[in-house]
Amino acid sequence: MTAPVVIYTDGACKGNPGPGGWGALLQYRARELELFGGESLTTNNRMELTAVIRALESLKRRTVVEVYTDSQYVKNGIEAWIGKWKTNGWKTSDRKPVKNEDLWRELDRLAREHDIVWHWVKGHADTEGNCRADALANRGVEALGLASKKG
Repeated sequence: MTAPVVIYTDGACKGNPGPGGWGALLQYRARELELFGGESLTTNNRMELTAVIRALESLKRRTVVEVYTDSQYVKNGIEAWIGKWKTNGWKTSDRKPVKNEDLWRELDRLAREHDIVWHWVKGHADTEGNCRADALANRGVEALGLASKKG
């Protein structure tokens, strides 16, 4: 059996909304790829979703993937909530529009292209991959050159 691609993702936001960044660490056997980026006005949840989307987009073919996220929003959304949202026309159980629908639709499409096992890890708890993804997300914010102005 082929080894899985292991992906650690994280999002960061300086103010919510505010300047934000996303980071992803992809590991396959002895190889690693670091991805990061940012947006000048966003939310933490959008950055958490974007990190997973950008990581999955970087895969060139159907792959066995282990995704590690410290976001319950991402893990619960993709594993438990998304089916109901789609059934309800992208409305929540109280009939309100799903927040970040554009990103959820993209993540849903990408997730169907791979064989993914989703894992939740506690943030800032010395999980090396998560700590590295967090640092990448913060690099994404810093690359904007706006974080110092927002404090």
